Amino acid sequence: MMKKLLFFLLLSSVTLFAQIKQPKVGLVLSGGGAKGFAHIGVLKAIDSAGIQVDYIGGTSMGAIIGGLYAAGYNANQIEKIMLDTDFFKVLKDVNPRRSKAFFDKEYGEKNTLVLPVYEGEIGLPKGVSKGQNVLNYLTYLLSSVDTIRDFSKLPIPFFCIATDVETGAQVKLTKGYLPLALRASSSFPTILTPVEAEGKLLIDGGIANNFPIDEMKKTGADIIIGVDVQGKLFKKEKIKSVLDVLSQITSYQMYQKSPAQIADTDVYIHPDISMYSVVSFDKASQIVEKGKEASLPFLAIFDSISALQIQKKKHLKKNTELSRFLVNEIEVKGGKNYTKTYVLGVLKLRVGDSISYEEMSKKMNYLTSTGSFQRVDFIFEKNATGRKLVITTRESDEKAELRLGVHYDLVYKSALLINYNHKNILLKNDVLSVDLIIGDKPRYNLNYFIDNGFYYSFGFSSRYNRFGAGISFNEEGINELDLNYVDFTNSIHIQTTFDRKFAFGIGLEHKKIVAKTNTISTGSEDPFFFDKSDYINGISYLKLDTYDHKYFPKKGVQIDANFRWYLWSSNYNKNFVQFSQISGKIGVVKTVFENFTMEYISEAGFTLGMVGAKYFDFHLGGYNQNLINTFVSFYGYDIGALSEQSFVKSTFYFRYQVFRNQYVSFLGNYARVKESVLKNGVLFDDTKSGYALGYSVNTLIGPIELKHSWSPDTKNHYWYFNLGFWF
Repeated sequence: MMKKLLFFLLLSSVTLFAQIKQPKVGLVLSGGGAKGFAHIGVLKAIDSAGIQVDYIGGTSMGAIIGGLYAAGYNANQIEKIMLDTDFFKVLKDVNPRRSKAFFDKEYGEKNTLVLPVYEGEIGLPKGVSKGQNVLNYLTYLLSSVDTIRDFSKLPIPFFCIATDVETGAQVKLTKGYLPLALRASSSFPTILTPVEAEGKLLIDGGIANNFPIDEMKKTGADIIIGVDVQGKLFKKEKIKSVLDVLSQITSYQMYQKSPAQIADTDVYIHPDISMYSVVSFDKASQIVEKGKEASLPFLAIFDSISALQIQKKKHLKKNTELSRFLVNEIEVKGGKNYTKTYVLGVLKLRVGDSISYEEMSKKMNYLTSTGSFQRVDFIFEKNATGRKLVITTRESDEKAELRLGVHYDLVYKSALLINYNHKNILLKNDVLSVDLIIGDKPRYNLNYFIDNGFYYSFGFSSRYNRFGAGISFNEEGINELDLNYVDFTNSIHIQTTFDRKFAFGIGLEHKKIVAKTNTISTGSEDPFFFDKSDYINGISYLKLDTYDHKYFPKKGVQIDANFRWYLWSSNYNKNFVQFSQISGKIGVVKTVFENFTMEYISEAGFTLGMVGAKYFDFHLGGYNQNLINTFVSFYGYDIGALSEQSFVKSTFYFRYQVFRNQYVSFLGNYARVKESVLKNGVLFDDTKSGYALGYSVNTLIGPIELKHSWSPDTKNHYWYFNLGFWF
């Protein structure tokens, strides 16, 4: 009965309007996070009816969808965009691994929690994400209206609502840079950081005015269609997380306004999406369907409104295939510590390049992955012969970070990582990274690097590492000994990098090695020392890393080759002679059938020269990924069980993704460990083998893995377990 009455009243009013003038239709879309996908279902019904929308206003997700519609996208195109977008990645500022600096690939990617350090004090981040990927994506999507600064000049006049952090007052955004306005309107507290715009610090508009019907009335719209995806305040028993508490607090004001706003709406549509939350981005298609269902009772009204719009502008069909254009001028604004040369060097961009908005938005990952900028805006301004690229940077005031991680394995046992990372500590392009590892085997890593990219870069590193393990020892009637191994290494090096993938360096190293055991008797309480010497070494290395993920890669190539020349020793055992070692590995990863990944890793190590000390042998065995010096993992054998002066090894790794971030795996590794594996040209004689079957889960704290390993050579079986990132 109410629907029929509403239809009669509306039809009477629009008939009256039609006698005077063509009615202007205003559309208001509320905020609601992922629940805002329901707006698309209503827009599809509006498009099908042929309604011309004359004004659009929105908040948060309603602003984003409304802004795209106002810029010329139709409902079907918006639906495709939303369904094809991985919002979890976009919101978390997850950039492709290839965009990371080589230093971050090598020494980062092992922390669970990152806390900013301001002037020596540990703080909390303003949000989970800086929202740079959101801004980049919106800039690409809205490139067809990149020159419009007055939102009333868009194909459909538009406004959106944000909230002033200082006062809590609403800010109606009608002018400026449209992608930035949408980013500000959707800055949900704690998830996205606030946006500085128009002299104000802005956050999600839903806090001040989530359903801006009152602002739409000011446009003079004759008929207001309101789509409301707001829920209701939670009952106390439903508040179970910090996100629920925050959502409740930010909703008080919006729900106080709701009755008045609903009363001022001519067509009020409220989809039933109570079973979804503001972060139900993985349920996008179902939520769109809820919007379609909510539109069904209003289809006749939509047809009536459309029939009264005699003169209609054709809704633009937005072309998502954007053309490339010539960049004939580049301007970089806002730089203090980072120059134009640095910015363009990171972006790999120069005057004369041909580029599209989509390519530029992807290139921005290289700049934002440095962590040196709070926000970076870009725009292409048209000129006579091409485009002028204008990049505006807002450098981050967070020069230092405290990063935390946890780990457990059967060799190093439990460990807590405290990493201090500081940029520009002495020079503009430098970075200091210090790992303090607290646990059963305390250790540290320090790396200081002056990054000049392709030009010569300089670095200093220091490491203290210790572990204990049972090592096979087939001499003097001892099958296994309890080895305690300590390594203290300091080095200086010169390095050049190319395209964030490749690094080559040479340097000089001091290394102190202490290897001892209590298994061998010395006739006293003192342990037996295999070595307790200092060494001076020349070093060089070559590295290539294009893996798309450090722990569960799906594609890419990885090379890690090292050469170490032992030049001098304090010679604890009085038997030192100069020698050198070369070692390395090559990995290739390929994924087929979407979820099935194959990885092949080839490793080798050779000792050049006569070495009498067994502790310089290559020791194969175990599963650890954080072993040092000449220790190499080999499934099916215990750590250090296979030892000699050279080895070759191949690993075939098969991994299948059964669920999101969950994998089953099988691997086989094969090795030949001899004094000289190349002697007489025989490569496969006396080959050792081992196998492993495991289950892995990629979590916030890193991989959690359980594997069962065995070798047909020895009939031995082992269970391996590790928790967290390797460090």
